[in-house]
Amino acid sequence: MANYEFKLPDIGEGIAEAEIVAWHVKVGDVIGEDQQIADMMTDKATVEMESPVAGKVVQLAGEVGDQVPIGSVLAVIETDGAGADVSLPASGQDGQETTAEGERTDTVAMADGAVAPTAAQEQAMPSVGEERASEPTPVRPEPVEGLSSTKQPQERHSASTSSSRTAGDAKVLASPAVRARARDLGIDLAQVRTASDRIRHSDLDAYLLYNGGSVCGRGLAPRQDETIKVVGLRRKIAENMAEAKRRIPHFTLVEEFDVTDLEDTRAMMNRDRGTNPKLTLLPFLITAISKALPDWPMLNATYDDDASVITRHGALNLGMATQTPNGLMVPVIRDAQAMSVWQLATEALRLAEAARTGKAAREELSGSSITLSSLGPMGGITSTPVINRPEVAIIAVNKVEEKVVVLDGEIEVRKRMNLSLSCDHRVVDGWDAANFMQTLKGYIENPIRLLSA
Repeated sequence: MANYEFKLPDIGEGIAEAEIVAWHVKVGDVIGEDQQIADMMTDKATVEMESPVAGKVVQLAGEVGDQVPIGSVLAVIETDGAGADVSLPASGQDGQETTAEGERTDTVAMADGAVAPTAAQEQAMPSVGEERASEPTPVRPEPVEGLSSTKQPQERHSASTSSSRTAGDAKVLASPAVRARARDLGIDLAQVRTASDRIRHSDLDAYLLYNGGSVCGRGLAPRQDETIKVVGLRRKIAENMAEAKRRIPHFTLVEEFDVTDLEDTRAMMNRDRGTNPKLTLLPFLITAISKALPDWPMLNATYDDDASVITRHGALNLGMATQTPNGLMVPVIRDAQAMSVWQLATEALRLAEAARTGKAAREELSGSSITLSSLGPMGGITSTPVINRPEVAIIAVNKVEEKVVVLDGEIEVRKRMNLSLSCDHRVVDGWDAANFMQTLKGYIENPIRLLSA
């Protein structure tokens, strides 16, 4: 037996160390040659590490989240051959950089964006059956302490005519379904009052209502606390956001836009789109941005604050903040000013899919000059997006709402939308930001002007 020391290879120019973002083996595992053993993340990429030999894992370099210097031992593997130091190429078998899920990706520029919230599962109301539809309305239970009697709903059965009694004796009558539901809810049937000789689902509902419960189930127990280590892409997002807020003096300007005519134009174009993708508002907004920026080039810029150099970009390389299973990524639509709305729609869909599946190339995930972030219908009334450093501006799209507005002395219902513009105050003055938004407004509210050459 002999031990192979697998040393972390040079996985990128100028990289001194890499972070362990996932182990795919543990000490004691018997592995085969070319088997994936770990994913390592640098500032540039997430790289899959594969074992060059078969054998038994006897030592690993650290835990997820630890930094491992280039050239140090990542894993020790016991083999049948002679011992040697082994380093792997910086990529998998196909030469592609991959994520921990086996999909190709790169570390990317981050932009601010709200994470789509996880939907809570609703507890379904148990089926009551046909019997419940015909059952009489029960007398409600006695008021609980601290609840005014004036708050109680009116009872259909008077005290003189009801047969209300406590079901606490040995002859409590209830169907198996009611008993099962009471058991699931933790209700003692002996404590439930009823207007008849049988406890029904409506009696359980009333009991829960007046005892602080829910008609669909007992009060939910608190979830267990979780401890989540911040590693990999989530760590990079956290670092970039903190660095952006620490180094950039943000200010945010919000302007309301009337998109009624633009929405009508979009609907008309979608009705006759043929094989083109369905248009959202984003391609139109990108077109408007590309037309407005030449008049206000200080917003289409990047700022190297270490070197004190501002670069005003001629082309619009628009970063598109995209939520993915691994975190927020910013694929880049290059030369967006040269594309039609149909081309922008196609490219936006392609890049978003590539980012979500981890197949976006490195050059597709870097080099943006300004970023656009949108949460669609969930976009809220307004937002204060965080700048995607080293850019100096980011635009957030908020939701479209119908509003009653006054136009030329007449009241109308119009579709309105807010755009939020965050700027780096070291580079962009408030005057410039306000004028850019007004220029943008002129295009968005006039679709013919927007779509003309």
